[in-house]
Amino acid sequence: MVTDAAVSDEQLMIAYRDGDAGAFDTLYRKHKGGLYRYMLRHCRDAGVADELFQDVWMNLIRARASYTVQAKFTTYIYKMAHNRLIDHYRKHGQALMVSFDDDTEDAPVVAEPAAAPRDEPEKHLDIKQQAAQLLELLSALPLPQREAFVMQYEGGMSVEEIADATGVTRETAKSRLRYALAKIRQGMGIGPWQ
Repeated sequence: MVTDAAVSDEQLMIAYRDGDAGAFDTLYRKHKGGLYRYMLRHCRDAGVADELFQDVWMNLIRARASYTVQAKFTTYIYKMAHNRLIDHYRKHGQALMVSFDDDTEDAPVVAEPAAAPRDEPEKHLDIKQQAAQLLELLSALPLPQREAFVMQYEGGMSVEEIADATGVTRETAKSRLRYALAKIRQGMGIGPWQ
């Protein structure tokens, strides 16, 4: 079993391909949070996100025998997730691409930030307001921009990896990310110099 912390995700996937089930467990623990949030931010329905999330991991399991390193593992798995989302939207029609401008009861519950010390309730309120404002701004982004932003900040992916995962050019991915960041900065009242 591969246990060295210095082992790359790609090496873990090769170890899993070659029969090391513990390598899969390590990959799953490492990437489950970011990948789930990526799915949830796209479909905004926890039940659908759970199903698509599980489908991605099942697709990874099915594809393990033919895995070869052609890109970073994060690019590989987020491309699988991107393709699974596209399949979902095609199957259910564009009408299911939920508008993130709506406040519905089906909207995912977002964990509140950790509580501030009791003697600083105004700081706690400010943090909650900023988190809600950020989620609102993220939800208002066009889908391709939101996807690029989430891939970078949840998945830790580079512009090149985002381009590979979404099937667009590097310049398109860079542009999407730049517009997303500009809109979020403007909405949060953060100047481009900060």
